[in-house]
Amino acid sequence: MVTPFLFFLLAVVAVTAALGMLFSRNPVSSALWLVLNLFCIAGLYLTLNAEFIGIIQVLVYAGAIMVLFLFVIMLLNLSALPTLESLDWKAVAGFVVAMVVLAQLVYMLASGLGALPTTILAEQAAATGDASTIAKELFTRYALPFEVIGVLLLVATIGALMLAKRKPI
Repeated sequence: MVTPFLFFLLAVVAVTAALGMLFSRNPVSSALWLVLNLFCIAGLYLTLNAEFIGIIQVLVYAGAIMVLFLFVIMLLNLSALPTLESLDWKAVAGFVVAMVVLAQLVYMLASGLGALPTTILAEQAAATGDASTIAKELFTRYALPFEVIGVLLLVATIGALMLAKRKPI
């Protein structure tokens, strides 16, 4: 009885935090709304018996990635942000309609090819969501994408350092 209530409570807080992130005028407070959202998503993982993924969510995303975002926000000096009056609302509405149509097309294509995900039981998810099973899959079947992501993170780190480096006058 507690788990479904906690799941829906975390889901509502996550959606509220996402909206707070989108509509916040200050970039730092927007990043803090995103941190709250990431913590709620970690809580959602914990309610779904995926403890390893929930802990990694907090360590990697809410910890390391958000620190990087805050450093970039503070280094860029975002004093002149665009206002809502300068937005072209027809373009925004067209983008939303295009994304809805694209989502429908992808769904129809996936259902036609039989590529929709199947539901699994919570016990089966708990058995396959532990650290040893994830590590075995990550370092055998997905070794190349894992290494590519490592190289991309290294390039992003070098790029952030190059942006942060001050040019001599």
